[in-house]
Amino acid sequence: MQRWRGLTEVPEDWGRSVVTIGSFDGVHRAHQRIIGHAVDRARELGARCVVVTFDPHPSEVVRPGSHPALLAPYHRRAELMGELGVDAVLVLPFTAAFSQVSAEDFVRQVLVDGLHAAAVVEGPNFRFGHRAMGNVELLAELGERFGFSVDVLDLQISGQAGGGAPFSSTLARRLVAEGDMTGVAEVLGRPHRVEGTVVRGAQRGRELGYPTANVATLPHTAVPADGVYAGWLTVDQERMPAAISVGTNPTFDGTERTVEAYAIDRVGLDLYGLHVAVDFLAYLRGMEKFDSIEALLDRMADDVKRARELTDGA
Repeated sequence: MQRWRGLTEVPEDWGRSVVTIGSFDGVHRAHQRIIGHAVDRARELGARCVVVTFDPHPSEVVRPGSHPALLAPYHRRAELMGELGVDAVLVLPFTAAFSQVSAEDFVRQVLVDGLHAAAVVEGPNFRFGHRAMGNVELLAELGERFGFSVDVLDLQISGQAGGGAPFSSTLARRLVAEGDMTGVAEVLGRPHRVEGTVVRGAQRGRELGYPTANVATLPHTAVPADGVYAGWLTVDQERMPAAISVGTNPTFDGTERTVEAYAIDRVGLDLYGLHVAVDFLAYLRGMEKFDSIEALLDRMADDVKRARELTDGA
């Protein structure tokens, strides 16, 4: 799969495309439906499938300070899209000037001149162009003029998560913030992941016999609610069962919120400076302040036992 940043990186001989456009944060199950349809249409037409997304998030440019928590960084989204069969991901730098581009000019510059669209696939609430003036009806009109078709899909997918609310990035962020890892996994179709670089912390876990990877998360990351979780720590494509702590370590009067993962039954790991991924499988308990180190160690042993059981075979 190819990855481009800006229209200038699109190869001149790219040919016809089937395109879908959006932020696609989390690449959740509704996103997977629309991307899967675009891939299928591309195969039918003998074209290639391109996903167009934006960096930074448009809300941060239009309303500074309103950047939503991110369910997945851009490189992770591209990986997930590639697994769905996408041929290329085009990231358009979203600037103040770009936000002023009219809906028609956006179609002409990106879909027609840039990607030679044969078809465009979107959901019914898709908006585009300056002040989000463009909608799917206008997109279809412009498609007739410029020679591409428009497929509008019903994206109303729901389940038990969020009380049966339609699956969306907003719902997934809410479930992450609540620590509902079962619910968010239903929306995403996989466990929620947090990524970052392992940095040196207070090293209390090492002193207690449970050395943890202290993960400096990427900017705007959607970090789960404070508590202890079962999941996995992935380093260089090796996935290790883990007990994960999110919070301020109240037993030691901590003030900085951290994400720390203990790779169960692994010894001698040197992860400092490495980029790692932490996948959250299940919520075990809330963050507690213990009266003694002995009480903390007893609870940590139970946490590790439960995390080992939950990740075994999962």
